Amino acid sequence: MKAFLSTIILFCIPFFLSSQIRLENPSFEGIPQDATVPTGWMPCELGTTPDILPGYWGVHQEASDGDTFMGLITRADGTFESVGQRLKESLEKGECYSMEIDLAKSNTYSGYNQSLKIRVWGAFSRCQKASLLYESPIIHHAEWERYSFSFIPKFQYHYIIIEAYSPKGKISKGNVLIDNVSHIHSCKRV
Repeated sequence: MKAFLSTIILFCIPFFLSSQIRLENPSFEGIPQDATVPTGWMPCELGTTPDILPGYWGVHQEASDGDTFMGLITRADGTFESVGQRLKESLEKGECYSMEIDLAKSNTYSGYNQSLKIRVWGAFSRCQKASLLYESPIIHHAEWERYSFSFIPKFQYHYIIIEAYSPKGKISKGNVLIDNVSHIHSCKRV
């Protein structure tokens, strides 16, 4: 009986391990500084200079997870910031996935104080947005809130991108604070 249970456990371990795609540095940990892409992430728009917060640009709230978090902005000239990451395993076409993310906004981000959304994209290659996987509601709140979402990729994607987005595409000076991104889970997980 023990040998039978051991065999079942050994066969189940790969299933449980493969039911999630782990992200590198999902809480954007690092030394607080401005114009710095957190370790594990890459800039995906020209002029992307995210900030590892708190402590810069008038943002002093605490992280929702760990010590630091990331701030992304949009600018009056229509430019915006986004970051991406190559996934350790691909998002598979037609499979259901779920994620969670903590979002807030700062009312004191050096004049970049308008409310924004985030958009999450699937991509075939580095920073090339192929398909919108999620668009948040407008983030008006200064306190951290947890957002959960599911998506089904239209194709196999190797990258994920998170971008700051002005509501209805308006040009604005806004910010969104991001922390505690979950790993990407299969909707089938137990």
